[in-house]
Amino acid sequence: MELQQFSFLLILGAGIVLFVTERVRVDVTAMLILVCLTLTGILTAEEALSGFSSEPAIIVASVFVLSGGLAATGMTERIGALIGRAAGGSEWRTIAVVMPAVAALAAFSHHLMITAMMLPIMMRIARDKGLPPSRVLMPMSLAASLGTTLTVISAPAFLLAGNLLERSGSKGLSIFSITPIGAALVLLGLFYMLLGRWLLPRRGAGVADADYLRLDQYYIEVVIEADSAWIGRTLKDFEATYHDRLQVAESLQRGTKGAPGGPDRTLQAHDVLLVRASPDEIASIQNEPGVALHAVAKYGDSREQFRGEEQLVQALVAPHSEFIGRTVGEVDFRRSLGVVVVGLWRKQGWIREELSAVRLQQGDVLVLWGSPDKFLELSEHRGFLMMVPFAGDEKPRHKWPLALGIMAGTVLVAALDWVPAEIAFLSGAVAMVATRCLTVAHAYREIDTRIFVMIAGVIPLGIAMDKTGTAQVFAGQLMRFTAAWNALEVLLVLFAAAALLTQVLSDSATVVLLGPVAVSVAAALGLPLEPFVVCTALGAVASFLTPIGHHGNLLILNPGQYRFSDFLRVGVPLTILIGLTSAWLAQWLWLGGPLIPWSAGT
Repeated sequence: MELQQFSFLLILGAGIVLFVTERVRVDVTAMLILVCLTLTGILTAEEALSGFSSEPAIIVASVFVLSGGLAATGMTERIGALIGRAAGGSEWRTIAVVMPAVAALAAFSHHLMITAMMLPIMMRIARDKGLPPSRVLMPMSLAASLGTTLTVISAPAFLLAGNLLERSGSKGLSIFSITPIGAALVLLGLFYMLLGRWLLPRRGAGVADADYLRLDQYYIEVVIEADSAWIGRTLKDFEATYHDRLQVAESLQRGTKGAPGGPDRTLQAHDVLLVRASPDEIASIQNEPGVALHAVAKYGDSREQFRGEEQLVQALVAPHSEFIGRTVGEVDFRRSLGVVVVGLWRKQGWIREELSAVRLQQGDVLVLWGSPDKFLELSEHRGFLMMVPFAGDEKPRHKWPLALGIMAGTVLVAALDWVPAEIAFLSGAVAMVATRCLTVAHAYREIDTRIFVMIAGVIPLGIAMDKTGTAQVFAGQLMRFTAAWNALEVLLVLFAAAALLTQVLSDSATVVLLGPVAVSVAAALGLPLEPFVVCTALGAVASFLTPIGHHGNLLILNPGQYRFSDFLRVGVPLTILIGLTSAWLAQWLWLGGPLIPWSAGT
């Protein structure tokens, strides 16, 4: 064994230990590996830093921004709500509707974002239909993960696989190169969950409407402005338009609480609605035509540009506070403290009174509007236990068609190969910011720097593995083991190896380690590289053996009250079926194998 190979194996072994134990963050581990490979002379400085300018790193960062633009404009929420309404009234219909829809969303976004977006929606569906959350959350999470196999851009593992193919002299992968395999896997997963529903546990009934993962809901008053298009329309129309965004608790018409007419009564200028809303919705009220925060309209400039940390603050009512037992009106925050109460959060129950008439309790959280200097003075007030910036992001919902158009245009340009894929997606991300679908600060927050740095850091690891000949050594051992096997069986071995390794490593790290081995095996067999590298990537992405194999599974673990054994029971048969399907279709796509199994020759 050469000295460089020995050094590389030591670095690799230490890196794997750190990746598995996560005693050090995975991105930091990737950087440590990069530094060690450079200091030992295995890689040049240019090779070590090549990952930061690589196509996978640029596309991943850009996709985060593009997805953030869709979320910031409310597009993803719209789609999620449509999925929820289409789910119907039965368990099988919910699975049949949700899984393909979620998979389609995940094809052009990050599956974790889609899973997080759909989680509260699925919990609400489970509550409304009287279903245990465990019956619908696992199919949803499965669909989000399988959806990443529909396009190359949706999972870093496929981007890394494409990068490896290009470095190995192959053409690489286009956006839709793996779509036939992905479509088959989504359909397989759908039928598997429909026919195998008996594998799903029945747990979590009665907790679907808990506050788990629900954004804090604040009570605020919104006023119908004098020139509002809502004048003359019904309260029912208002509730239907805003749906879950603004939940009407009470209405005041011309100063009269609970004005007659109910939902069918018409709204008038200066009517006040007591609604329950999330922090993001409160911060976004200024973008809603015809409505405004009542307190701001009453005491300040009605269209004052309040923004997050500058003019909105949350204040927690302290134990033994002088405010306890007094109404908001009695305290008169504007005159006595120089701020205005625009919202209130209370842990228990609905509030159906004007905010000014609500008697404050210990633990109430007030949303205060005012100037920064006033908040500085209030920070020492004994009536408040703490004051923190308001954690709401303004959402320009009226720009959702623009955001959708940018995303569609980006994918189209990249798919038609008019410009390199990384340039297309980078341009799309810039367009999202330039058109103010999201702010620059918001765009930076959307980028998961840990994933970006890890991808940039592990690419040189693959280069080093090939450069030192370590990949060829591993491939030689594999070839001796599978000497009498055909290509399909070798593809299955690569899938299985990746499926097992990804349970302890990330999908990206798995592809970086096994990808060069797959390339060497294909070269030794004298066959195209694509099916072997793609099967390796599919094994890293589409393996559902344990809850730790996919971060999306960890998101649903507690709300679905799942156990480790639940994932094994559902995941082992499914992963075997996915492996067989992936290898067979990869052989058909790139090796000229038969599409229909029984049409294969001997």
